[in-house]
Amino acid sequence: MTPHQPAHSADLARLRKLATRMDSAFRLPIIGVRVGWDSIIGLIPGVGDAAALLPSAYIMKEAHRMGVPRATLAKMAANVGIDFVIGSVPLVGDLFDVGWKSHLRNVDLLEGHLTRAARITPDPRDIEGQFSSHHANLNRSANVRS
Repeated sequence: MTPHQPAHSADLARLRKLATRMDSAFRLPIIGVRVGWDSIIGLIPGVGDAAALLPSAYIMKEAHRMGVPRATLAKMAANVGIDFVIGSVPLVGDLFDVGWKSHLRNVDLLEGHLTRAARITPDPRDIEGQFSSHHANLNRSANVRS
């Protein structure tokens, strides 16, 4: 992907680290499949899947703060909802959690939005001063008229 706005780089890196911990922090020996804390705490009946909602809510709150549109937030909420509903089913839900990885999906949606926004939004450093009398080209044209 192309670079996103530098102002969001640290936030995006922090959220990606959280998502990686939740969805793919550990590699299962022999099988080689990656699982995260979401899959592990999801094994606790009743409480596990509800506890996994907290990091999801935090990622969505941060995405909202960074200006993600409602349509993208709705996709993120759908990812979390699917993870919660199917993840609540004993055994089947635990296997589903290993493959769904809703946290990483949501951070990918956030990064996609930030990348698209950076393509269409000029960097303020590139346009600052263009209409100021301190801009070199404007000063020359003002001196020519005087």
